[in-house]
Amino acid sequence: VQLQASGGGLVQPGGSLRLSCFVSGRIYSSDYMAWYRQASGKQRELVAAIISADATNYTDSVKGRFTISTDRVKATLYLQMNSLKSEDTGVYYCNRRTAGQEYWGLGTQVTVSS
Repeated sequence: VQLQASGGGLVQPGGSLRLSCFVSGRIYSSDYMAWYRQASGKQRELVAAIISADATNYTDSVKGRFTISTDRVKATLYLQMNSLKSEDTGVYYCNRRTAGQEYWGLGTQVTVSS
C-alpha cells in the first residue's frame, strides 16, 4: 500500500488549498483515514480523521475551516482547507490504518504567509 500526498504550496492568510492523497488499492469503509501535520520544531499532530463511514474528527483549531473526505472510486483522501492561518503551516501527512496495518504518505508542505 502506498500513499501519495499532493496539493501543498504557498498561500496567503485567508486563502484555501485542497490536499489529495492517492491510495494504491481500495479504500474500505472500515478504514481509518487521517491527515496529520508537523510544524517546524513541533510534534506531529492529528488534524482530521475519518473514523468510520459516518464519523469524522477534527482538532479544535481547524473545526469549521477544514473538511476531510474520501472518494472511494478514485481511491483518494482529501483535505479541503479554507480560511488558512499562519499557524496551519507545516508538512501534512496522510495516514491509513487497515487490516491491522498503518501506512504513511511522504508529506506535502503547506506554507501560509503573506
